[in-house]
Amino acid sequence: MAQESETIAEARRQMEICNSCRYCEGYCAVFPAMAMRRSFAEADLTHLANLCHGCKGCYHACQYAPPHAFGINIPATFAEIRNETYAKHAWPGALGAMFERNGTVVALAASLGVALLLILTVALQDPAVLWSAQRGAGAFFRIIPHWLMIGLGVLTFGYAILAMAMGARSYWRATGGGGAFAPAPAAEAMVDIATMRNLGGGGHGCNDIDDSFSVRRRWLHQALMYGFLLCFAATCTGTIYHYLLGWTSPHAFFSLPVQFGTWGGVLMMIGAAGLAHVKVITDPGPVSRKVMGGEFAILGLLFLIAVTGLLLLVVRHTGAMGLMLAIHLGLVFAFFLVMPYSKMVHGVYRGIALLRNAQEKRRAATA
Repeated sequence: MAQESETIAEARRQMEICNSCRYCEGYCAVFPAMAMRRSFAEADLTHLANLCHGCKGCYHACQYAPPHAFGINIPATFAEIRNETYAKHAWPGALGAMFERNGTVVALAASLGVALLLILTVALQDPAVLWSAQRGAGAFFRIIPHWLMIGLGVLTFGYAILAMAMGARSYWRATGGGGAFAPAPAAEAMVDIATMRNLGGGGHGCNDIDDSFSVRRRWLHQALMYGFLLCFAATCTGTIYHYLLGWTSPHAFFSLPVQFGTWGGVLMMIGAAGLAHVKVITDPGPVSRKVMGGEFAILGLLFLIAVTGLLLLVVRHTGAMGLMLAIHLGLVFAFFLVMPYSKMVHGVYRGIALLRNAQEKRRAATA
């Protein structure tokens, strides 16, 4: 039996105090889920930590928060548990340690990704073509060969999906699963994910900056998430255009791939920059400094992907297109590789936690 971490032991101490007090029972999804338990195994604490959306309401309302001797700080403690358990369930397991220094890993991967694409592009391409304006169908593939672009994309994205799926499977089993699949709790979890209801504070907002209420972080999270999904939709529609309809990129500005990518990029820029700003100005009390480096790094990478994608749209008919294409794709491929070892995995684990919570609520209602 593996020895539990100090963070897990500290979280258990804090949850036992919270379960006796229950002042925050109606604040978010965590405390009703806590109240269903009389003891807190590591699996329970892992589930509760991933159910936590870091709204900080409990911290600012708690009479036992620092400087009280009890030192109750659920948001910071749960943030550290999330980081530890993501590392524990990472696949392959040997790469789990990357979570401990994922800020450095993200920055290094992004740099190497851009460097690799630039080197390959220069090595494979005639300088006269690379630095001249390319127009018409297939312009991108005159700079970076189609086989290379698609091959690197499939390999890196395929690896990210496989690694995250294996991590999710490990996490699901370690936290006790959730019983047989049922459509009602799955639908509830999907609504929670789509609306980010737990960042709404019951309508009045969360404590994003200090003890005042705001829905700023909720809107910024939604901008980043839906911007990311729009960019993914741009890739999917571009793939349909290319392989089913025979329409080769670059496409017209008002085509679906370009419109999805443009608005997705704008939303990603707003979301990533806004969330980074909130992290800078927020009250440091309920924040774990151990996880901040990795969070800033992935937000920075997402921001750069969005910016370079929009710049590529601007310069795609000029001699700067080749350089911008290589930089943008290098960042995208690097993002795929670090996705399973960065803050991005929180979407998968939090989704599982929301599903399990919906299942538990229904079992409790029928008990």
